[in-house]
Amino acid sequence: MVVKKNIAIVAGGDQSEIVVSLKSAKGLYDFIDKQKYNLYIVLIQASKWRVQLPDGYELPIDKNDFSFELCGNKVLFDCAYITIHGMPGEDGKLQGYFELIGMPYSCCDVLSAALTFNKFSCNQYLKGFGVRAAEAVLVKKGQAVNPDAVVTQLGLPCFVKPNIGGSSFGVSKVKAASEVPAAVEKAFKEGDQVIIESFMQGTEITCGMYKTDKKEVVFPITEVVSHNEFFDFDAKYKGQVEEITPARISDDLTNRVQKLTLAIYEILGCKGIVRIDYIITQGDVIQLLEVNTTPGMTPTSFIPQQIKAAGLQLSEVLSEVIEFAIAQKG
Repeated sequence: MVVKKNIAIVAGGDQSEIVVSLKSAKGLYDFIDKQKYNLYIVLIQASKWRVQLPDGYELPIDKNDFSFELCGNKVLFDCAYITIHGMPGEDGKLQGYFELIGMPYSCCDVLSAALTFNKFSCNQYLKGFGVRAAEAVLVKKGQAVNPDAVVTQLGLPCFVKPNIGGSSFGVSKVKAASEVPAAVEKAFKEGDQVIIESFMQGTEITCGMYKTDKKEVVFPITEVVSHNEFFDFDAKYKGQVEEITPARISDDLTNRVQKLTLAIYEILGCKGIVRIDYIITQGDVIQLLEVNTTPGMTPTSFIPQQIKAAGLQLSEVLSEVIEFAIAQKG
């Protein structure tokens, strides 16, 4: 008799992205092979950690070993699949906890997670390896912002967004210097640091991939055509966008984007499924937007679309990610 492994699908978080995290958790619960694994959704919000049972009942998680008690028996997990978009699951904190207790987990380690979560630091770091990205200014809470100086340096329009977080929460497209203060204030509601970036005109694309000890798989590229002024929350989650996979770009450019995606994955020491977003500007110049180390896993998210376009089975890909995570800790 084959004993199924216990997998924790870890969702929740302490930022606005919790709404997306909960959808990703449900998606993963549907996607992961239940013939191989016993699946439990674990919700983490601040100090409240609990496991959700299929009947909706919740039980507390013992933080000493990330276990819970069911009918008098202790249930231990074999692996945690982290799908928190934001703190503490995307910034390295939860990864550090799992490292301390020896729990295998699905995504990047502490350093990679912390670096990629800080958009400004990550992009500046990758520029040192020849990766192109937008000109940007970092603003910390309490710092004065001179709108005219920002416009002189970055031009108009420009984007103002939180330095940490995602799903387009707190993002504004600024078209006049007078709009900068309000946009910065809006972004600060999501965190203590804000990025102001120059606008890049072009085609937005995104490319996912994963690696195990046996293979590296770079997925087909998705082209993102927003019906809104930019790829905001409504475009992402309310269907106000066209997502075209594979992207309508040349074979040569496709190959270059996929090679760059693999290079960035390796430079950062990523693990698990990662998605990297780009803008293709005039002359087929590839400009990095950001690196997502816990990408969305809802049925309409980019990664499931790309896996399907690659002719792969999503359940098999997720099994490979889980088994590789377990083997690394074995």
